[in-house]
Amino acid sequence: MKYSYFPTGVCSRQINLELDDNGKITSCEFVGGCSGNTQGICMLVKGMDAKDAIDRLKGIDCRGRGTSCPDQLSKALEEALENI
Repeated sequence: MKYSYFPTGVCSRQINLELDDNGKITSCEFVGGCSGNTQGICMLVKGMDAKDAIDRLKGIDCRGRGTSCPDQLSKALEEALENI
């Protein structure tokens, strides 16, 4: 399943995900943001169970914003899982 999420409070403008029927992340792409960091995050979560990624990424803060690109990815994954 393909899913697009529009993050708030971060530099990234969009997160594109693809999950298989078992909730594993098969594809991840950030549009905007710090390219090296967001590419790294995507490479690390690819093949991971979405629930495990959520547990690891949720609540990470970037410069006192109350959120971050990894935190926004956890929110995107939560929404995506609701739609499987």
